[in-house]
Amino acid sequence: MKWLTLISFIIFLSSASSRNLQRTARDAEHKSPIAHRFNDLKEETFKAVAMITFAQYLQRCSYDGLSKLVKDVVDLAHKCVANEDAPECSKPLPSVFLDEICQVDKLRDSYGDMADCCGKADPERNQCFLSFKVQHPDFVQRYQRPAADVICNEYKDHRVQLLGNFVYSVARRNPFLHAPAILGLAAEYENALKSCCSESDVGACLEEKVQQLAVIKERAKKIDVKQQHGCRILEKYGERTFQANKLVRLSQKYPKAPFAELVKMVHDVKDVYKECCDGDMVECVDDWSELVASLCSKQDVFSSKLKPCCELPAVERTKCIMEVEFDDKPDNLPSLVEKYIQDKEVCKSYEANHDAFLSEFVYEYSRRHPELSTQLVMRITKGYETLLDKCCKTDNPAECYGNAVEELNKHVKETEDVVKTNCELFNTHGEADFLKGILVRYTKKMPQVSSETLLEIGKKMTGVGKKCCNLPEQKRLSCSEHYLSIIIEDMCKRQESTPINEQVSQCCNELYSYRRPCFTAMGVDTKYVPPPFDPMMFNFDEKLCTAAPAEREAGQLKMLVNLIKRKPQMTEEQMKTIGGSFTAMVEKCCKQADVEGCLGEE
Repeated sequence: MKWLTLISFIIFLSSASSRNLQRTARDAEHKSPIAHRFNDLKEETFKAVAMITFAQYLQRCSYDGLSKLVKDVVDLAHKCVANEDAPECSKPLPSVFLDEICQVDKLRDSYGDMADCCGKADPERNQCFLSFKVQHPDFVQRYQRPAADVICNEYKDHRVQLLGNFVYSVARRNPFLHAPAILGLAAEYENALKSCCSESDVGACLEEKVQQLAVIKERAKKIDVKQQHGCRILEKYGERTFQANKLVRLSQKYPKAPFAELVKMVHDVKDVYKECCDGDMVECVDDWSELVASLCSKQDVFSSKLKPCCELPAVERTKCIMEVEFDDKPDNLPSLVEKYIQDKEVCKSYEANHDAFLSEFVYEYSRRHPELSTQLVMRITKGYETLLDKCCKTDNPAECYGNAVEELNKHVKETEDVVKTNCELFNTHGEADFLKGILVRYTKKMPQVSSETLLEIGKKMTGVGKKCCNLPEQKRLSCSEHYLSIIIEDMCKRQESTPINEQVSQCCNELYSYRRPCFTAMGVDTKYVPPPFDPMMFNFDEKLCTAAPAEREAGQLKMLVNLIKRKPQMTEEQMKTIGGSFTAMVEKCCKQADVEGCLGEE
């Protein structure tokens, strides 16, 4: 068991200092971090990743302006490759990029208070810069694709600049999207140009490819959301929770892989994720490439389904591996009851190697249950840990934890019931009524939130229903809880800067895996005092009839939210009555010559 204890100790108890120790060891092996990474990535990829890095930090800068910064860094890389002992060559890579940013002329004129970050020491300086990234930059103009003949000539004569412009455009619009994903998009873009520019009808071919690229970009946005969620888990809950979450997922995806191999991969994924989350995109790309190469070199150990992905060019492998189906479970896996419940030595094993014992339980349980969400497996593991903590202190532990299966299955039943109820509602009543139901429930839970934000949350939750409730039953639970956790985490992030109410605070302070059940169980906010009833809320004008359908629907839903905020105890029957009266009023008045007169009277 010693090797197991050691591995588990590394995975679960590795502190923030482990990464610094790893970096120190790596940098001792390579005197110059920039020379090491430049040699690994080669010039073209290094330039692209440098452009991504600068474009994500300096979103307002032009392509030409950032190209000068990229040239400075590439020049330094060439200098350090020639002589690793040269001045500045021993500098950590993040410092190289941030020093370059801090030398930008008139930085304060364009970026205001962000310039103050330059007065901080690393790593605080980097965290400061990260806080100024704009998630949805309204100052970035929409990309205008050149005419077909122009773009093909550009590709033929100025390939590097054209692709450089592409990664620049994607990076500044998506400042948190990890560089490997952006490079993957650039590869898809180049493949489209390669295949179309030799066609007779270039325009038609490109139009078809552009539709594909639109789908790819939409997928990139989803990847961005998932990556940011991973970064949030790492930042908010720490390495232990992040690694537990990844161990569940990888054990489900690669159920035939040995425990030791998965533990090593989880640890490596955590290290690379940390680099990517910190905006350290050069090391992110290089180390992620190493991780993917390592996985492909052992594909027989992990999964036979990796073969098609590993045959792709390196830059295209990541997306394929992320999307590959879970491998089939090994045949005849023994029941876990004997080892983790019926064995009389459970407490002895648990107390001797607490983390090792639980991490192996996570692995064994997850590989048997690919249909469960990572959060649910983490709740089951926590429930099992709590039970052992209690029972191993008693005179008869085996009798105490003898009902563990029933206790742990309560977590499964709660989650299954929530998914079943909501999917039945969605599939029976449809999208519009499902959204109304969500708005009613969540307005009562947190009436202090603005109508606009509640509508945004409601639409996101309805989107989860649309995405997950149409899947095969064995995939619904995992899909639903995964996306709901992302929405809830976003709510909790907002709650940090703008507190909502005590109930929300309490749920947001729960363990990561327990947040969703807490929000589900949350009742009406009994401490909420409604604002005085405002008759002007029902002061409608002819826009009610002339607005576009989507705008009209949003207005009606906001009215429903405002009504509940003022009358939170209103029954469902009363809401139906009011809703019916409102619809009848609109139908009647929108046919009249004097629409506003009719609306006022009604």
